[in-house]
Amino acid sequence: MNLPNTLTLSRIVLAAVLVLLLHERSLTGNIWAVIVFVIASLTDFFDGHLAKTRGVISDFGKIMDPIADKVLMLSVFAVLAHLGQIAAWMFIVIAVREVGVTLYRLQAMRQGLVLPAEKAGKMKTVAQMIAVSSLLLYLVARQFEGVLNWWAQINYILMLAAVVLTVYSGIECLRRKKI
Repeated sequence: MNLPNTLTLSRIVLAAVLVLLLHERSLTGNIWAVIVFVIASLTDFFDGHLAKTRGVISDFGKIMDPIADKVLMLSVFAVLAHLGQIAAWMFIVIAVREVGVTLYRLQAMRQGLVLPAEKAGKMKTVAQMIAVSSLLLYLVARQFEGVLNWWAQINYILMLAAVVLTVYSGIECLRRKKI
């Protein structure tokens, strides 16, 4: 197993750690959740960067990278929805898209095709990571006096942008890839 693939798989482990930390509902747990999420997000950048620069791009990485992204993001979105930090419908829309695209990719794989992430999908992932980062930081900051209501409004707008990009990238994936 090469380093990029190890980083990809680490994102799945970090997703489980993140869920446990958020379920603590404590300031310490939330601070650690921010740190773990940042580390997990960085693995998403570095696994692709290292695979390209070291020339070790693999079919395993092409398949598992987007799956690891989905595990990470769906895990944190599920907990944030459970905690009331995002609307349940936002989680449902994102989850349906993510599962649908994954099933689509698996169907392509059965036909011998490997469908790597496209630009719209990468933009979607970045938008989701920005939204989650803001939401997690808000969980930390709201425990202190003086946190303004505007942050919650910004989080809602960031989540709307993430949902729109999620739907758009799903449509683009289906439109461009005919299997």
